[in-house]
Amino acid sequence: MHLSRRLHRAVGAIAVAGLTLGGAACAKDAKDDEDDKGSAATVASTSAAGSATAASSSGSADAASSSVAAGASSSGPADAAPSSAPADATAGDNCTYSTYAGGVEKIDLKDAKIGFAQSEKENNPFRTAETQSFKDEAKKLGYDVVVTNAGGDLNQQITDIKSMVAQGVKVMTIAPLKSDGLKPALDEAKAKKVPVFTVDRLLTESFKPCQDYIGFAGSNFIDQGKRAGEAMIKATGGKAKAVSLLGSAGVNVTDERNKGYRDAVAGTVGIEILAEQSGDFDRTKGQAVTEQLLQSHPDLTAIYAHNDEMALGAVAALKAAGKKPGDVHIVTIDGTQGAVKGIIDGWIDGVIESNPRFGPISFASLDKFYNGDGVPAKQIISDNEYTKDNAADQVAKAY
Repeated sequence: MHLSRRLHRAVGAIAVAGLTLGGAACAKDAKDDEDDKGSAATVASTSAAGSATAASSSGSADAASSSVAAGASSSGPADAAPSSAPADATAGDNCTYSTYAGGVEKIDLKDAKIGFAQSEKENNPFRTAETQSFKDEAKKLGYDVVVTNAGGDLNQQITDIKSMVAQGVKVMTIAPLKSDGLKPALDEAKAKKVPVFTVDRLLTESFKPCQDYIGFAGSNFIDQGKRAGEAMIKATGGKAKAVSLLGSAGVNVTDERNKGYRDAVAGTVGIEILAEQSGDFDRTKGQAVTEQLLQSHPDLTAIYAHNDEMALGAVAALKAAGKKPGDVHIVTIDGTQGAVKGIIDGWIDGVIESNPRFGPISFASLDKFYNGDGVPAKQIISDNEYTKDNAADQVAKAY
């Protein structure tokens, strides 16, 4: 990656988020890196912002970046691996057990039951990798965990969280299905003094860090969208009749990935966005929407998909329509093996990684919550990129 591209990306992420970078990611020792094949969701920067505005990150204090890794090497291409420089000392308004919601009991994580509330079915590789990362890290640390899966149903996730509280879970991590809507569950956890850490999707401003939840760890989805836009410009030479397969409504992921992409291509007059339609992050829906878009816009030449599942659905629709690899350019976000293989096969032009391995950062954050300097309101993880130049070499690192 050219230095100018690095600087552009770093400056863009700071400008969008309005955040103060806390420091570089910190890796564990080389032995851990060899022992743990699954790479960690490595922290690239953290926020000093006290609110949970959805301006900069995935899914929702003067702070420094956190060391998160059991094997902190990135899951993406090696040439885009995050920095392993030591983290700055944390300070300021980081959240601890003594400040969370007026104070909660200090617990020993090894003696406690810990929960993880997954949001969506694990037929999506992202969700499979996310849940497995949590289970693997818990096993490594010797923690007792309870894992639930809402199957894409908001009411079920509310029930799951309440159920874990009733089962005696002392602290939990949740991957919110929606950025809003979990108030009944979070209120129940708060009333029972059960702290909640969030990953992947950022909660709305109505929820406050260190009051309703400890903090958040996830990607900078606006930056992901911008990088996808840049990849689209490169793939099409700046000339395309494009459509967008949007993610689910009501989550910051969708809004931010779309904003970042639109901002990136706005100055390229040769790229015309013909239509935007939701495929709900689902492969079958992505295929159906693409089929509809091909009928209404037979001249389309490019597709931006908010996740790999929809992109692979789009590939199926293109094949059914008699298209050949390269007839329609596709750029997507996630980093699944299926999509990276799509690059090798010529159907997909680029994949921006969205790192799902939140197990290490979740448990490292909980440890700092109870035993360290506390947890910042936001921690932004490192995401890499797959291209035609590196896909064949790096496909094994995809999830």
